[in-house]
Amino acid sequence: MHITVLNCNTDRSRFAARHPRDGEKWRALLAGIRPGWQASVFDATTGDLPAEHAGAHGIIVTGSPASANSDDPWVLELLAAIRRIAAARIPLFGACFGHQAIARALGGTLGGNPGPFVLGIVTAETRTIAPWMTPAPASFRIAAAHGEQVLTLPPGAAINSVGPGCEIGGFTIDDHIFTTEYHPEMTRHFITSLTEAMASKLDPDTCSVARASLAEPADTGLFADWLVRFFEQGGTAQP
Repeated sequence: MHITVLNCNTDRSRFAARHPRDGEKWRALLAGIRPGWQASVFDATTGDLPAEHAGAHGIIVTGSPASANSDDPWVLELLAAIRRIAAARIPLFGACFGHQAIARALGGTLGGNPGPFVLGIVTAETRTIAPWMTPAPASFRIAAAHGEQVLTLPPGAAINSVGPGCEIGGFTIDDHIFTTEYHPEMTRHFITSLTEAMASKLDPDTCSVARASLAEPADTGLFADWLVRFFEQGGTAQP
C-alpha cells in the first residue's frame, strides 16, 4: 500500500524543529501496524500537491495551527484537491485541520470552539460505527489540540465520534472518507511537550485539565488499527 500524506502544518517554530515533522509522525503510526507500507509526503502549505494523486491507495490530510476556514491561496488549493480526491473515491482521511478542511471542501461549516481550547488527552464517545472501526468500544482516549471545529456536516456525512465541547468529533462519508478532530499521530511525549509549550498561551484551568489528562495513556493502537483498515477496505483501495 502506498499512502500520500499532505502536510498542512505551518509551524516553523523552535518547538517544531525539536520534534518530528507531521509526515514522519504519520509514517511512524502506519509503520507500527503495517511496516511494509510506503508513505510519500507533500507540503500542501507550499502548493506541493501531487498531480491527480496517481498511485495512492489512500491520502492523509494532516493537522495544522492554520485555520481551515481561511482563504489563503494554499488552503483554497487544498480544498480544490480534496474535492477532486473525493470525486475519485480515493480513501481520504483527515485529522484536526484535515478533518475541518475536508468538511469545508465538501459543504460543511467551521467555527471556533464553543468553549475553551481543547488540549491534552480527551475521551471521545463513538457514534455511527463504520465497518473498519472494529473493535468499537463505547469510548476511546485520544490526543487533542484544537481551537476550531466542524459545526455542520457535509451532505451525506455521519458522525463517528463526539468529544468534550465537540459534537462532531469525526465523520465518515460512505466508504471513502474518514475524519477525526483529534490527533492519533501524536505520541505521549509529543502531546506532553506540546501541552507545556502552550501553557503560557492558555488560561490556567485549560492547562490544569490538559496536564491532568496525561496521567492515562491514549488508545493510539486502536485508532491506528481503524485507519489501516479504512485504507484497506475503503473506496477504490486494493490491499
